[in-house]
Amino acid sequence: MESSTLTIHKERKAVGVICFGEKDWILTAMAARRISSLLYRSLPTSIRSLGKNPTYGRGISRFSTAVALEEQPIVPLVQVNHTQLLINGQFVEAASGKTFPTLDPRTGEVIAHVAEGDVEDIDRAVAAARKAFDEGPWPRMSAYERSRIMYRFADLLEKHSDELAALEVWDNGKTYEQAAKAELPMVARLFRYYAGWPDKIHGLTAPADGPHHVQILHEPIGVAGQIIPWNFPLLMFAWKVGPALACGNTIVLKTAEQTPLSALYAAKLFHEAGLPDGVLNVVSGFGPTAGAALASHMEVDKLAFTGSTDTGKIVLGLASKSNLKPVTLELGGKSPFIICEDADIDEAVEVAHFALFFNQGQCCCAGSRTYVHERVYDEFVAKAKERARRRVVGDPFKQGVEQGPQIDSEQYEKILKYIKHGIEAGANLEIGGERFGQKGFYIQPTVFSDVQDDMVIAKEEIFGPVQSILKFKDYNEVIKRANSTRYGLAAGVFTKNIDTANTMMRALKAGTVWINCFDVFDAAIPFGGYKMSGQGREKDNKSLAVFSTYKLLVYV
Repeated sequence: MESSTLTIHKERKAVGVICFGEKDWILTAMAARRISSLLYRSLPTSIRSLGKNPTYGRGISRFSTAVALEEQPIVPLVQVNHTQLLINGQFVEAASGKTFPTLDPRTGEVIAHVAEGDVEDIDRAVAAARKAFDEGPWPRMSAYERSRIMYRFADLLEKHSDELAALEVWDNGKTYEQAAKAELPMVARLFRYYAGWPDKIHGLTAPADGPHHVQILHEPIGVAGQIIPWNFPLLMFAWKVGPALACGNTIVLKTAEQTPLSALYAAKLFHEAGLPDGVLNVVSGFGPTAGAALASHMEVDKLAFTGSTDTGKIVLGLASKSNLKPVTLELGGKSPFIICEDADIDEAVEVAHFALFFNQGQCCCAGSRTYVHERVYDEFVAKAKERARRRVVGDPFKQGVEQGPQIDSEQYEKILKYIKHGIEAGANLEIGGERFGQKGFYIQPTVFSDVQDDMVIAKEEIFGPVQSILKFKDYNEVIKRANSTRYGLAAGVFTKNIDTANTMMRALKAGTVWINCFDVFDAAIPFGGYKMSGQGREKDNKSLAVFSTYKLLVYV
């Protein structure tokens, strides 16, 4: 289905994780592309095999999640072999010798100890990237050869998708179905998309008065600093590394301290594909040390950051105070999802549920303000409550689980604090609101009704499985209320009326507006926000522009 379609197809059997319509998608190239394009739609019930590893995907039934959590967590059949920094093509210890633990959010136990990069390590990584850019082959090799290396990397991603998906789930807590069946195919798709670009980045000739010939050249910008978040580690790796390498840049990438493992593994595969030493350097570490050093480094020519708005402000300030390096920011959101009075309520409940609870609610564009027309409000609330009751929470390696744990204790406590705010402010707690199980960072799917715009849970980014449902009377009112936020990353509208859809999509101040769907992504669809949700766009050829610079040649 095209992303602009105004109706939800009846054959979708959404079960709340991610679904891809055709049952035989994995057998056809067209379906494979559909998977890599669309996060929206839940996995069909026919998909029962989770990768090639029979340990993953052992089934559980609905309403058995408490028992599932009391069982021993599944032991991932993947070795953690890469815990050092990757600098100049070599895995090395941090200069200080320090390490930090990366934790399994299912239990809070240590998975591995990872090298803790600091200022000196950022200096080493930037020096390697600078030398690779100024003297190395990557910016100088033919565009065709750069493409071949990137295509080989995409092949290796698919070959090792089981291991990468297992690391992502183990380190992050997202479900294996989501990681293996949606995110890894999309990562490979993104790199193939950017692998097709190097020999299509062309200059221009421009007419000028007088006897002058003018050429406009596109050149790589230089050393790109990149800071990725913990909620989608591999996808954000692809969003940033793909366009930067396609343009011929070199990179220093800092992983989130919560999720360093998958990026280190992926970077190792890139070198197996033939990437020259020093082109891609990966430093694990903390924001105030490694992140700040990268943002303020005088030898970094471009910075790309995904994370919270408050941290984005700090990153932008450090960049401006150093060498005025250009910065791309993809930041927070508080996206409205508007359910109109003509909506099919069953479909609307399912899509709104997905829009909020996807990825444990840890999604920057989550539809976290659900506005429902007063004529259908009560019916919607009752069915949203029941849908949340049916949501399966448990070990994310198990088949049928829709929601794993939150990323860590800090995020877990923050979400519970927001739930307490909602209760104290007078919102009606329909369901959930407490921890789930006795260990790990699990939270019950939570639904609030009678939420008001001035409540904290309606204004601030919760980043968790908490659905806030608000009531509206008319469309002018809800447009004004939806736009009354400092954010503008995304929005959703559910309606059968094309006029209503057109009015809403033009009036809502958001970088992306989804009509009768949510979280539809594709390599060719740019993504970014208005207002304090960031600056610049990622994906599509828009991301090539931010990793390029222009040189003008004027001669007689």
